[in-house]
Amino acid sequence: MAVEQSQKRTMASQLADSVRDDIVNGTLAPGARLNLSHLSKHYQAGINPLREALSRLSTTGFITAEDQRGFRVSEISKAELLDTQRVRVELECLALREAIAEGGVVWESEIVAAHHRMSRIQSTLKGGRPVLDKDWETAHCDFHFALLSACGSEWLMLFIATLFECSTRYRKAVVQSDRRIKRSIKRDIAGEHQGLMDAVLDRDPDQACALLTKHFDETTAFILASMDEAEKQSAKTNP
Repeated sequence: MAVEQSQKRTMASQLADSVRDDIVNGTLAPGARLNLSHLSKHYQAGINPLREALSRLSTTGFITAEDQRGFRVSEISKAELLDTQRVRVELECLALREAIAEGGVVWESEIVAAHHRMSRIQSTLKGGRPVLDKDWETAHCDFHFALLSACGSEWLMLFIATLFECSTRYRKAVVQSDRRIKRSIKRDIAGEHQGLMDAVLDRDPDQACALLTKHFDETTAFILASMDEAEKQSAKTNP
């Protein structure tokens, strides 16, 4: 019995990771109903571990559990975006200051290596936006976490990871809609990352946190503008 329960938990954990990834990447759209039968076929999994996986995700904010009505992907909203980005800035700046104070040469080399991978991938992309490239998105995540990795707090990194996924979900959602809107973007993302790395390697926590905050503010402004434009387009289509 103990072995069966352990296997069930393992399956539920794997399913939770798969569903969360599909939500973050936009495969499961905001507000979408989650039909257990359909999802069972899609993920080739049993109903019970799938239900457990969705229940777990309902505690993270990615899924909403509705009494007697099952589950749905949580909606996105400007209020949630602003709230999560505010908390993310506070936590990541805290972690960044601690990492700068505690990190050594190995930490520095990992930052440089992560930045090199991200930059090299971005330089090979032909048009489009980096966020739509899976390899760049992975390298981007690795770079940001390399910056914080020497902070020494597992709990802090766990909370930051959840907020990072939430931010990625918003970026993915609005980039998809923005592709249809075709709004021009004037932003030097590569330069922002370079400046952030330079400040960290210079061991300047105030400058590093200022640049990190500006980096997040730029992303938030882009997302909000895209959401506003999407609302305007929707109003024209459905007056």
